[in-house]
Amino acid sequence: MIRPKIAITMGDPAGIGPEIIIKALSLKETYEKCRPLVTGDAKLMAAAVENMQSRLRVNRIESVDEAKFEYGIIDVLDLACVDMQTFEPGVVQAQCGHAAFVSIIKAIELAMSKEVDATVTAPLNKEALHKGGHNFDGHTEIYAHFTDTKKYAMLLADDFLRVIHVSTHVSLREACDRVKKDRIIEVTELIDDACKQFGIVKPHIGIAGLNPHASDGGLFGWEEEKEIAPAVKELRERGFDVDGPIPPDTLFAKARCGKYDGCVAMYHDQGHIPFKVVGFQWNKETGQMDAAKGVNITLGLPIIRVSVDHGTAFDVAWKGVASPEAMLLSIDYATRMAQNRK
Repeated sequence: MIRPKIAITMGDPAGIGPEIIIKALSLKETYEKCRPLVTGDAKLMAAAVENMQSRLRVNRIESVDEAKFEYGIIDVLDLACVDMQTFEPGVVQAQCGHAAFVSIIKAIELAMSKEVDATVTAPLNKEALHKGGHNFDGHTEIYAHFTDTKKYAMLLADDFLRVIHVSTHVSLREACDRVKKDRIIEVTELIDDACKQFGIVKPHIGIAGLNPHASDGGLFGWEEEKEIAPAVKELRERGFDVDGPIPPDTLFAKARCGKYDGCVAMYHDQGHIPFKVVGFQWNKETGQMDAAKGVNITLGLPIIRVSVDHGTAFDVAWKGVASPEAMLLSIDYATRMAQNRK
């Protein structure tokens, strides 16, 4: 199978993005599965390589056609977006927010023009992004805006645990109001399609309830009876393999053990908390994360976008200690989606 071309955004250069990219691209297996290139600043990436005492070499390019896609070489599509004289690692800076933004825009352009098969994003810092003059909430909103996408959703993915959300960045009160039949059907269709892109032929999807015990037959709320159960019924009639509404306190445990290929969460924290409990490992002795595993995929876009599901970690940036697990997983998911996308 032809190795897909993957554009990896540099992320906020003051964070751990450059480091985890370099660590991921230092593995020969990465180049065996895909053809990666980085969108960002070539001088910045070269400085990060030197800081890590890596043997990798940066190849500055101006177009995808110039990329070598060879192990030992990091192809960087140079946007000359960082002033190295004023750059400071681990510090919120307007220029770094702008650099992260233009790196994303270039990756989107490459994917939309089919010069690359998928995109992977390193973390950005929202404060720096805004200081740089770009008032977006984050990657998802940038991708939706510049691909003119109206209906989209966030999917969190690890080995067995894959979670999509009916709503994300709204208040809990508003999240309850957004539990509607049509939206539940919409996001279930998205996660079913995503699972097929991961190579799962007949995805089995679990749909969470909103209330404790999925309302226990109406004792603790009405959303299950009026919105969630009707959505499940219609999905089944249309041929989807779905269960629900399932009590939220058991759904994710079952999914983690492989019972479900995907889960539909009703709101942000209902899905994020179990996902991060599984993937994030805090080390009490060192006072930092040993692992931050998991990826964030934006579904509904005309292009593939996969991201690490952690932040810029300014406190450990440019110290050589950041884990590349999530970046490696992101590249793996992007590769599989590119290979299986119809």
